[in-house]
Amino acid sequence: MISDRDVAFYRENGYLLVEDVLDRATLAHMKEIIAGLVANAKGVTQHNDVYDLEPSHTPQAPRVRRIKKPHVVNPIFWEFARSPKILEVCTRLLGPDVRLHGSKLNMKDPMYGSPVEWHQDWAFYPHTNDDLLAIGVMLDDVELENGPLMVLPGTHKGPVYDHHAEGRFCGAMDPATAKLPYEKAVAVTGRAGSASFHHVRLVHGSAQNTSTKSRHLLLYECGAADAWPLVNFSGLDEFNSRMLCGESTIEPRVERVPMRMPFPPALNQGSIYENQTSTRRRYFDRVEVEPAE
Repeated sequence: MISDRDVAFYRENGYLLVEDVLDRATLAHMKEIIAGLVANAKGVTQHNDVYDLEPSHTPQAPRVRRIKKPHVVNPIFWEFARSPKILEVCTRLLGPDVRLHGSKLNMKDPMYGSPVEWHQDWAFYPHTNDDLLAIGVMLDDVELENGPLMVLPGTHKGPVYDHHAEGRFCGAMDPATAKLPYEKAVAVTGRAGSASFHHVRLVHGSAQNTSTKSRHLLLYECGAADAWPLVNFSGLDEFNSRMLCGESTIEPRVERVPMRMPFPPALNQGSIYENQTSTRRRYFDRVEVEPAE
């Protein structure tokens, strides 16, 4: 799936786009399942263990911005995480032993899909080493207009930026304080079935979807098996149940990497969308759209 040159590009820039990771039949099946999940959100009045809802959601007109832990919600998403193409890329970038940290399905529907402010995944879940990455599987064609992932190449080699506001974790960087060259951000676009791979410390974000096209992105967070979490460890059996390939270990590899802890916890606990509601300054515009009748 990837060459030595691709691996070198990832090491230098902190991200990589790989085409044709997801086949058409599996893509169609996933879309059917997702449509059913969204339909089942009718009547849901608030965020729960499955759904994170758009601000404009109503029980009569469901608007879902995230399906939480899709690998738990439906087996197709767990099976795909262990597919040969995904594992081939992961093992080239992380080594032979790979564990799933988590999964989510971010859904930017036409005209109102929520933005995500600049952040580093590392701010949410520091580990004993930073051999972790996120995989963004494109379930729709991703273009500039429908809110693609935006990355700042090379920032995975820099510091961990402040993701706090008023003394509490908020899951977003203050764009004025960080003073990064946001104008040099790269939009990661591609055909449905492609996937991006980005380093856990890479600065990234995405704008609101203001187009008439949806942008659904299936995200997997993966790490080397010897990267142990410093927060939210739930027990060894559960930890090892998420092994995707190779062997687990009880000997964490500890590297000297910059980190900041996500404490005190966010004023609005929940998904990144909820965390970021308490950020002081925003970079990406948010346009309020009235829910459908």
